[in-house]
Amino acid sequence: MKNLGAEHENLDQKAYEIIKKLIIDRKLLPGEKIPQEKLAQELGISRTPLVGALKFLEHEKLVESKPRRGFFVRLFTKQEVISILELREVLEGLAARRAANNISEIQIDKLNSFFRQFADSTDITDIKAYAKEDRRFHNFIIEIDAKEFLKSILHAYNIIYASYLFLSSEGLVRTPNETIHEHIEVINAIGQRDSDTAENLMRQHLKKSIASLKQDIEKEDQGIQSGKIIRPSF
Repeated sequence: MKNLGAEHENLDQKAYEIIKKLIIDRKLLPGEKIPQEKLAQELGISRTPLVGALKFLEHEKLVESKPRRGFFVRLFTKQEVISILELREVLEGLAARRAANNISEIQIDKLNSFFRQFADSTDITDIKAYAKEDRRFHNFIIEIDAKEFLKSILHAYNIIYASYLFLSSEGLVRTPNETIHEHIEVINAIGQRDSDTAENLMRQHLKKSIASLKQDIEKEDQGIQSGKIIRPSF
């Protein structure tokens, strides 16, 4: 890990960027306590800029502080993830439409490279690799037509990142086998510059994840009402 001790300027920001990346890459897992002393030592900084970074991450809802216990990576409930996905449905649907209208040939080549290693698989088992590709893909859609306000809303409020911060398989709501073809369809629509189809497919992709979570919640509620113990799926 990079030692920041020799760099005196803006240590809070540098620590913030490193810790945020650890969270996004799920090297610090949802619900996990953040080891402040270990991180400060590895980064070569004092606790002061580290705490400053953690407080900013708390403001961004990626971290939460617990009195007398420390800072923890935020663990979102299914209902909270539904709310985040509802925002993503609208905003990423718009992003997919804009991407289809404005994508360059170079960006089409890049877009077509996503999920290539999974496209011909009948049973995707490398969940970690697929989840990483999922995050990269959704962020790339935003970058294609990076209008300032849409990009800043999605990134400043961590609308994409936050939806991965619950304990399902690497933060995925549904299995790769369910979503791989949906991703490929979105890629094809954007590559063909079909803006209506691109937006509709992206919104349907996220709607299905919302529906899956709502179904899980209903099953858990029914289990509670009937006196049965239902193990959460995350």
